[in-house]
Amino acid sequence: MNLSQGGPAVARVGPNAIIRVAEALEERHGPAALARLLDAAELGHYRQALPTEMVDEREVTRVQTALREQLGLQEAHRIARDAGLRTGDYLLANRIPQPVQRILEVLPAPLASRVLIKAIQRNAWTFVGSGVFSARPGRPTHLMVTNGPICADVRADEPVCDFYAGSFERLFSRLVHPRARVSEIACQAMGAQACVFEVRW
Repeated sequence: MNLSQGGPAVARVGPNAIIRVAEALEERHGPAALARLLDAAELGHYRQALPTEMVDEREVTRVQTALREQLGLQEAHRIARDAGLRTGDYLLANRIPQPVQRILEVLPAPLASRVLIKAIQRNAWTFVGSGVFSARPGRPTHLMVTNGPICADVRADEPVCDFYAGSFERLFSRLVHPRARVSEIACQAMGAQACVFEVRW
């Protein structure tokens, strides 16, 4: 949390939520589409260089909103999930030590899942900002995000937190079970109490 000139606390999250969306969008639609997205999200200053430090969680909300408004919900689903998968790849390459990964890969899936969940809980502030992360291990496993920035102030007829779903799926499929798949079964954008991600393998 940061305090800005004595004003209200502003939660910050990791820049992957912007960087990986930018990568996925530019790969599918080109640099002009990325420029339009950043302008629509009032983030034109990232045209020259994407963020490398923690960002205001409201920037992530604006990026997701602009993505849906500019591309439509179905294409926004694809871009956001791709961005989540890329974020998982980044975490595996840069944030989760290789010895830890090797241990998780050989543990029985139920135990590996519990260990991974504990690690996610410890670092949840980096992706939920002012929101709350919780989990229910088991078969299936449920991961919950309440009041996260991805679907803040959104109303939709279907789940919209594909970025989280993609991130969780990459981590669980690499570290818990190769057939692990994640789907969002409840979303605050639809009026649910929390965004719920079901992990099955």
